[in-house]
Amino acid sequence: MKKYLDGLKFGMLLQLAVGPMCLMVFNTAKNVGFLVALTLVLAIALVDAFYIILAILGVSKILDKTKIKKAFKIIGSFVLIIFGANIILNVFNINIIPGLNLEPTSSNIFIQGLILTLSNPITIVFWGSVLTTKIIEDKFTKNELTVFSVGLVSSTLIFLTFVAVLGTMLSSFIPENISSIMNIVVGILIIFFGIKMLVKKEK
Repeated sequence: MKKYLDGLKFGMLLQLAVGPMCLMVFNTAKNVGFLVALTLVLAIALVDAFYIILAILGVSKILDKTKIKKAFKIIGSFVLIIFGANIILNVFNINIIPGLNLEPTSSNIFIQGLILTLSNPITIVFWGSVLTTKIIEDKFTKNELTVFSVGLVSSTLIFLTFVAVLGTMLSSFIPENISSIMNIVVGILIIFFGIKMLVKKEK
């Protein structure tokens, strides 16, 4: 139980560094409600779990190679920029990604979550370094590492569910014109994350 709580606490600290997916969850909840946003949260948590498993299996070492990392970084940046632009243009009823609108009855928000979260596979490298550190410094056994990883994924579910609740609650108090402005701001921020990832120099 202690290792689970350690993973949960560590994961919560990471969640506080608000990223593009946190903004997407908030925006989805604000626009179309809690249940739809919850499917997005589930998609994000599943990809996190998938990437953590790959990191444990050692895939992070392959992706840590300069050329491979650069290729994935470009692809991931492009995906974020396109999705951010689509959010902004949707405010003006323009859609550049057919079939990926945030409609209340949309069943594809889960797919959007998978695509956007998978767009940054460099995350595997991050998880690989985190988990390697835990194995070396804290002398984690395989079972302890598994429990710690479950705590990390749980933090994603808990934190983003709270963000979804917050977005749903605020939707009742936000006028339509302010909501449109917020959508544009969210889109701009997601584009910013994409550009930042693209121009960031590797150490």
